[in-house]
Amino acid sequence: MISRVKGTLVAKRIDRIEVMTSGGVGYVVQIPLGVLESLPRVGDQVELHTALVVKEDGWLLFGFASDSDRALFYALLGGSGVGPALALGLLSALGASRVVRAIRERDLTTLQSVPRVGKKVAERLCVELGDKMKEFAGPDSSGSDTSLDGCGADAVRALVSLGYSHNDAERAVRKALEKKPAGGDGTAALVRAGLAELQRR
Repeated sequence: MISRVKGTLVAKRIDRIEVMTSGGVGYVVQIPLGVLESLPRVGDQVELHTALVVKEDGWLLFGFASDSDRALFYALLGGSGVGPALALGLLSALGASRVVRAIRERDLTTLQSVPRVGKKVAERLCVELGDKMKEFAGPDSSGSDTSLDGCGADAVRALVSLGYSHNDAERAVRKALEKKPAGGDGTAALVRAGLAELQRR
């Protein structure tokens, strides 16, 4: 079991990095998007909690910023039909805390905003893993802030239903809330202001 990798960051791409340890062994580590955003510059030291997945065609190493995120990755692998690529995709698209919240609250819309997650997969995740998510109730390590609720959450769902990704919709609604849209902070006003933010991109 390779539980942690520490060394010099020698290369990084959007979905993986290469780390050279002091012993002269280099590891290719696949990572979620939240880890990429927190990485140091190439040439600096990096340390990640890792999960080793053994497959018939090879061994894959996945890296996470915290032990909790790694444990969540393993928990997601416990869902039927969920492989490491899909588990990593969920964490990349939503972040750990949103994944936990969506599964616990059976938020199928949020789960289906992740590529390759259809309605059946989303439903299966909620049924099979809902109880297991109770131990992951804390904030994630990816820098995500407090979740939206009330009218903000309704506005996000409305934007997602119009075809926008969950991440883009949430960012737009947060910006709208910061600017205090005309017409108040009701759902309709937030949807209009969120659309305006999205159209500026």
